[in-house]
Amino acid sequence: MNKRLSAICAVVLATSMILGGCASSAPAPAATDSAKPATEATETKTETSYPEKTITVTQGFKAGGGSDTLAQITQPYLEKILGQSFTNQYIPGATGAIAWNQLAKTTKADGYTISITNTPMLMTNYIMNEEIQYNISELTPIANVVSDPGVVVVAADSKYNTMEELLADIKANPGKITAGNSGVGGDDFFTQLRFKKASGLDVAMVPFDGDGPSWQAAMGGKVDVSFNNLGVVYAQVKAGNLKMLAIFTEERNEMVPDVPTLKELGIDLVSGSSRGYSAPAGIPDDVKQKLYDAFEELSTNEEFIKGAADAALVVDVKIGDDYKAYLEEQEAQFTEIWNEVKDAYQK
Repeated sequence: MNKRLSAICAVVLATSMILGGCASSAPAPAATDSAKPATEATETKTETSYPEKTITVTQGFKAGGGSDTLAQITQPYLEKILGQSFTNQYIPGATGAIAWNQLAKTTKADGYTISITNTPMLMTNYIMNEEIQYNISELTPIANVVSDPGVVVVAADSKYNTMEELLADIKANPGKITAGNSGVGGDDFFTQLRFKKASGLDVAMVPFDGDGPSWQAAMGGKVDVSFNNLGVVYAQVKAGNLKMLAIFTEERNEMVPDVPTLKELGIDLVSGSSRGYSAPAGIPDDVKQKLYDAFEELSTNEEFIKGAADAALVVDVKIGDDYKAYLEEQEAQFTEIWNEVKDAYQK
């Protein structure tokens, strides 16, 4: 507590003691009808005042991307639940690091500014770059909302029609099959590293500047395959422009029921990207609980669930400590992977 706030509190306390002494020496006036509701309103406000104004949501990427998709499908429902509006502030740059550093280092911890947090970039930013100083211990993880599973796609006219065919060719031609990803440090990049480790098979990793350029390169035959995300390529698969060979989930996804998981094919790999919401560390407990409760209610809203499915996003709600544990587990996993390969990528 700073000196100015301490002084204000001291004045308030002294005033309360003086008024208390006066009350003990003279009968208190009878409460009027207008006074009683005012007292009750004050007590209620102390418990339920948050949120009293618009909640700002920062995004570390440009409008129109995966974070913005999450915002558009979640926030109309959150506004109804919390009774306040949301406004999105876009702070692109450094794979989200500028926005998340601001959240951790300078954002007021009152619950009125929160951020969409994406994995693995939230952690891999500082795992891979020691100049980035924030970390997840400086955040209050509120809730993961959706997961976007990793997938393998090829051009519609590719010679590969099944993942088994692709795996056989990779085995026969180690390091020669070109595999696009969304860029060094992104989820597809780390999925490829994990794929190599889990399968013992080597592909030539080709980084692009985002998911779109990666699948477009596969569709145009510039790379053999693209490691991507279901939500990103689903429309292209439905349109017949791409073929999906595998998905990196525990079980088959009902949106693409004919696509096998890698686990079915003997490769123990579950991977993808997740998107949720976090606040600065130290937000008040009652504010934190209000946000937890809001996302808990959101998770059972059938209209929201349908909207997420229409966007090819898997609802995967993890709230509070569960979300924190998930981020910490991913942080440890990606740190281990990066330490194994960083010499090949650091100049």
